[in-house]
Amino acid sequence: MSYFLLASLFVLFFLCSFEKSLSFQTRRREAIESNHDPQYTHLVHLSSLLPSPTCTSSTKDSKPKASLEVRHKHGPCSQHNEDKEKVPTHKDILSEDQKRVNHIHSRLSKKKGHDNSVKEELDSTTLPAKSGSLIGSGNYFVVVGIGSPKRDLSLIFDTGSDLTWTQCEPCARSCYKQQDPIFDPSKSTSYSNITCTSSLCTQLTSATGNQPGCASSTNACIYGIQYGDSSFSVGYFSQERLTVTPTDVIDNFLFGCGQNNQGLFGGSAGLLGLGRHPISFVEQTSTKYKKLFAYCLPSTASNVGYLTFGRVADNYIKYTPLSTTSGSSSFYALDLLGINVGGTKLSLSSSTFSTGGTIIDSGTVITRLPPTAYTALRTEFQKGMSRYPKASALSILDTCYDFSGYKVFAIPKISFLFGGGVTVDLAAAGVLYVGSVKQVCLAFAANGDDSDTTIFGNVQQKTLQVVYDAGGGKVGFGTGGCK
Repeated sequence: MSYFLLASLFVLFFLCSFEKSLSFQTRRREAIESNHDPQYTHLVHLSSLLPSPTCTSSTKDSKPKASLEVRHKHGPCSQHNEDKEKVPTHKDILSEDQKRVNHIHSRLSKKKGHDNSVKEELDSTTLPAKSGSLIGSGNYFVVVGIGSPKRDLSLIFDTGSDLTWTQCEPCARSCYKQQDPIFDPSKSTSYSNITCTSSLCTQLTSATGNQPGCASSTNACIYGIQYGDSSFSVGYFSQERLTVTPTDVIDNFLFGCGQNNQGLFGGSAGLLGLGRHPISFVEQTSTKYKKLFAYCLPSTASNVGYLTFGRVADNYIKYTPLSTTSGSSSFYALDLLGINVGGTKLSLSSSTFSTGGTIIDSGTVITRLPPTAYTALRTEFQKGMSRYPKASALSILDTCYDFSGYKVFAIPKISFLFGGGVTVDLAAAGVLYVGSVKQVCLAFAANGDDSDTTIFGNVQQKTLQVVYDAGGGKVGFGTGGCK
């Protein structure tokens, strides 16, 4: 009898405690919601920031004909079956992101970190690689067709790169593991190599930062491109038929047919260069697409975005002029004038962003700010987050919170003020980087110096419709782009 009584008391105690816990969570949620000002804060459901184990396709009803699905290279939408032990950790991703940023800053300051030449016969010693390293080339990929008959290949798209390339048989030196069958140019009727004496071959120097080589036996032009972490691709500079969609086919498209490639691409076959150099996809297809393209990066890796070429409906797009950034004409440079946090404009000197300039980049993950600007942003953000428990830093991200006890929370809104009177309001997914529910971080980092170039990264671009009009000299932003 006493045992039954004790058991009953225990159940009663548990139910009362559970009810109190629910009551506390309800009161806390109500307090957060009542203090939420939609003009200055985001009310965030934690579940909205977490990826689902299944892929959700875009709900966009009518896509333009030249539109490709954009997927994150790590996640359920990828279809690239990576081994779990090879999927990078958040620390890995952020570490590689820093290497990419260092490489971009080096390019912009014209620093020479290696011998800028590619020796003939695909000399593998010219561009050394770290075995198994992650390449700093971007996170999102699309599928295009190469060759006749066409072979569908997954390529990472990158606005900070110019040369498009893919791995090719016979992989004379080395090829990393990719999901799609490796492209075999010998089975295509439209493939041809560019010769060493062609004026096209000489364009590689400015596009890749390396002087082209020459295969003495075939007189074929050899490209070599190295990324920030010493990953690389070396191969034949070639022409081939590129199929964007069934109705959009580009003949004699210049690309790299890689015979010696190292670095992990999340199973993708290579890279689609969307920079501003004459050999970039944007310039090569200028007659057809008028140097216009747009994309929307999904809020999580379990959602799908899109990449569209040619004119898009822009009734709700706000355009800011492209500016010039010294050191490289490949990047898309913007005039960043200021930042708002929770409705407060940061008190910064007019020279804070103009000294190093600003670029927008689809391949950089975390936005980099001048240290002066980052410190001001972090301080203002922390003021609006004082009610939440702090968490340890995550790699380069030093402002993190533990939301394991919250289903809903509020964060200050952040807006970027660009030239032309354009204000870009970031989505909640563009403010936070989620390591885990116990480590949700402010998704910004400081550059090493105030003179370094500011980089508007892809986390901040999530769910925005970003329109690049290189011909018109402007970049546009619209909200809710992936819907």
